[in-house]
Amino acid sequence: MTPGTPYEAARVDGHLSEKRVTVRPDGNRLWHLQHGDVEVGVLREGGRVVATELRIPLAERSDLVREVVGEASRLATQAGARLVDPQLGRSLVASDEGMVADQYMRTVRYAGGASGASTEAMGSATYTPLTTEGTKSFQPGAKFFLIAIAAFFFLYMLVDSMLGNLGGR
Repeated sequence: MTPGTPYEAARVDGHLSEKRVTVRPDGNRLWHLQHGDVEVGVLREGGRVVATELRIPLAERSDLVREVVGEASRLATQAGARLVDPQLGRSLVASDEGMVADQYMRTVRYAGGASGASTEAMGSATYTPLTTEGTKSFQPGAKFFLIAIAAFFFLYMLVDSMLGNLGGR
């Protein structure tokens, strides 16, 4: 609980073992909550475990994030540890669920916009391009191809005009 003191992963793991947690074949754990699953891992620095890490998949709904903040806050209190959100850069309590959910949704919107994928698909293994019904647009590769054709056509017309002015015709 006190910054600078050694982290006791065994105490947190003991409390986690009382929850619905399963171990995957790769050694990572999944914490099964009402609104979805959260991946549980460890954070190491200099070869030693300094934190238990909870990874939440990106999705367009914040109900899982709110549940995780509440449950993880209770778990941290029971284990005598601190719950920290690295994006917010501060310790959390259960009542911070709204603030964390807001930051999470900003991250989801940014990640979805930057990758061009739907945020529901981002939480799974497949990505789906965003589409808007009724509007048609070119893919980036098609735009480049059309610009290249236009540039070559412009150069052809320019060279043809110059040769015509020099008396080449």
